[in-house]
Amino acid sequence: MRRFANFGPSRYGVYVLDAGGLVTWQDLGEGEAIDQAVERFHRTLVDRSQSPVAASRALATLILDPILPALTGKQRLLIAPEGQLNRIPFEALRTPSDRDLIEQFEITTLTSGRDLLRLQTEVESRQPPILFTNPDYNQAGATASHPEGERGQGWAGLAQLQFGPLPGTAAEGRAIAALLPEATLLTGAAATENALKQVEGPQILHIATHGFFLGDLPPVPPADTRGLGVVSATELQDLPVAPASEAILENPLLRSGLALAGFNQRASGDEDGALTALEAAGLDLYGTQLVVLSACETGLGEVTTGEGVYGLRRAMTIAGAETLVMSLWQVDDQATQEAMTAYYRYLLAGAGRSAALRQVQLDFIHRHDRYSHPYFWAAFIVSGNWQPLA
Repeated sequence: MRRFANFGPSRYGVYVLDAGGLVTWQDLGEGEAIDQAVERFHRTLVDRSQSPVAASRALATLILDPILPALTGKQRLLIAPEGQLNRIPFEALRTPSDRDLIEQFEITTLTSGRDLLRLQTEVESRQPPILFTNPDYNQAGATASHPEGERGQGWAGLAQLQFGPLPGTAAEGRAIAALLPEATLLTGAAATENALKQVEGPQILHIATHGFFLGDLPPVPPADTRGLGVVSATELQDLPVAPASEAILENPLLRSGLALAGFNQRASGDEDGALTALEAAGLDLYGTQLVVLSACETGLGEVTTGEGVYGLRRAMTIAGAETLVMSLWQVDDQATQEAMTAYYRYLLAGAGRSAALRQVQLDFIHRHDRYSHPYFWAAFIVSGNWQPLA
């Protein structure tokens, strides 16, 4: 929780509520210092050439260490972050014992404490699992702006945004479909926005594609990531259709979305191939136990003090999804394919929706190869119901 600036410098604070109803409150200090620590930590997470340990400990000293006594004996943490804390995976915070927090706790993110009330309502699924993978972004065979294996190199604006293929998502879809024999697999030209808008409460909705988020700076993403197009506010203002640009700037639910078949041609069935968060909020996901957004930075959105995070995270919750698995930064295509396949194996073995991802993350940590860097395992977080699939 943060205090509004008109009452003085903004500050972070935390309430710790245990299962017995005991509430502990802690003032964590001024928001600016914590936000700067978040930025430093985030930079080391997304840069595979850096060790995040020092930045992780620096941030943990500010936001984790003060509440560790209240966590003694606990095994599961439900965290409803505020402000810039939505940008980080708490799983990768370094404890005083020099371990990642995920090694000590099972962690689930909530959009707010109200999620706990919503999760008490059970709704039956109405369709078997549906998988959208490896969309044909061109559909008409036009040349993509980025070669295979590269996920975006500086974006000129939403109207010019083009995506290249994601071969890893094709293998990912086949592997998951083999584990879920009742699943419908929509891939290539069939993975349209039109088809997505027609789903009716599938048990599982898995979408493996490019994501986009309209931000202020156009970073250059590394190769072999599931790409994200970042469009600056200035660039948006330069687009020829001013009303659309203004709408994008004003409505945070239009700042993020998913690319589906025909995106590069802006033709996806009767749609344009760009599913915005605003449109995602209108999906029929009541009865959907799990939505997996296997794309990059799908968990982000406009961060506004007091209002939480908008974007696909909030949209899928509004649409009725019980649980989301989503990413906080551009994710490696091959690593994600392996992680997602393993995640479903653990789920089908009876693990909880958070516990299954935790086990995947621990497996990556203990590999002691390049995949043990948090860039590969910490990007994905779980939001919502942490229990096993019904």
